Amino acid sequence: MKTAAQRSLFGEILDWMLAPLLLLWPMSLGVTGIVAQEIANRPYDRELAALTRVLARQVVVQEGSTPAAARIALNPAAAVEWPSLDDAAQVYYQVRDPLGQIVAGDAALPPPPANSLVMAEPQFRDDVMYNETVRVAWLWVALPGSDVASAGVLVQQAETMERRGRLSSEIIKGVILPQFIILPVAVVLVWLALARGIRPLQELQRRIRRREAGDLSPIDERDVPEEVSPLVVAINDLLQRLDQSLSRQKHFLADAAHQLKTPLAGLRMQAELAAREIDAGQSDPLALKGALRQIAVSSQRAAHSVNQLLSLARAEDQEQALQLKLVDMADITQSAVRDFVPMALESGIDLGYEGAQPGGEALMLGHAVLLRELVRNLVDNALRYTSAGGTVTARVLRDPFGHVVVLQVEDTGPGIAPSERERIFEPFYRALGTGVDGTGLGLSIVREIALRHEAEITVEDARSRLAHSPQTEAPASGPGALFIVRFPVRRA
Repeated sequence: MKTAAQRSLFGEILDWMLAPLLLLWPMSLGVTGIVAQEIANRPYDRELAALTRVLARQVVVQEGSTPAAARIALNPAAAVEWPSLDDAAQVYYQVRDPLGQIVAGDAALPPPPANSLVMAEPQFRDDVMYNETVRVAWLWVALPGSDVASAGVLVQQAETMERRGRLSSEIIKGVILPQFIILPVAVVLVWLALARGIRPLQELQRRIRRREAGDLSPIDERDVPEEVSPLVVAINDLLQRLDQSLSRQKHFLADAAHQLKTPLAGLRMQAELAAREIDAGQSDPLALKGALRQIAVSSQRAAHSVNQLLSLARAEDQEQALQLKLVDMADITQSAVRDFVPMALESGIDLGYEGAQPGGEALMLGHAVLLRELVRNLVDNALRYTSAGGTVTARVLRDPFGHVVVLQVEDTGPGIAPSERERIFEPFYRALGTGVDGTGLGLSIVREIALRHEAEITVEDARSRLAHSPQTEAPASGPGALFIVRFPVRRA
């Protein structure tokens, strides 16, 4: 399976900087051409307008009975000897009377557009004459006794575009040619600027690569740019969490090795004793049976420890904890309680369930396997610390407002001192003086699962609760312990 090519931050920034530059450059050429043409027209238009006024002053008007009957003539000297503006430019002129008849000049010069305004100031247009583009200036000369707006003599002067084109080309060359030098220099400068700007990232990369594998200390944020600082902060946060996770794993492995060492040592010792008796010729069945019984007990302890360690690892698994589904807490609790009925009967303990019934009264979002493990550990802990004749009760209650589902596991054991109620949830911690065999992991697993479900867990004395109930006698064996877990009800 082919993977996508890795993107280059340097190349992407360079592309985003150069692409607009290369896109705008052709547009600047077009705009430069238009502006250059406009600039080239201005001086020549002024010159052409001045010559048109000179030509207009050469018009001679002889009065008639009406403006239309007036006779229009042109000074002969002006008509015969009109100077040329430039060797490369051709100049034409034309004079028309009010009736549109040509009085003097070149007949090929077209008249102004029919919708053009009649004005006394020179006007300009581009036109075609002899299949060649020309620049035309025209104005109206008023007849005696009339204004220009009504009728008058049309005076036109045209000039070919050679001079204007040459000036426009010189302007474009003067502007464009330096750009051919400036553009490559700009590209090089952008490249160098990006290389210099990205240098702190390369230095940060070298600093990280020089680190030892076990060095999880935070990266110094003072030597990095402001834009990179959030990334360094995120990396430092990740390093901190990774350091804590590795520390927990190391502590967990050390405690697990210590916890498994005792039952494994007992297994080895009992096996060696049985082997010595057999080697010595002592084949007493009772002695061998006792050794095998001890081996079975030690192997059972080791298996229980392994199961507890696996449950703790499963409870600490972040990905598994996120796989929440709609579960029935009453059904999970009843099922877990049924699993411990044989153990309760063997120990002479009254084990029971109260509260909500399966079928929808205690629905919530959670991980069914982890919640079942939580209930099992609470019930197992209560049975281990309750003596024969005692009572262990599991309850699932739904608060009236439907905000939480409450799990209670109550026993009539010796209870838990207030000073130890926080420490009992630490891994491998066991209260002294109880004489109860166990791994010390059960309540730690309960706490981890409760945290994964954002639940609150508290411990109280069962006697104080029972003392307020007139129908229930307080236990005689001890104050008892009441574990309460409040699960928030979240929408699916």
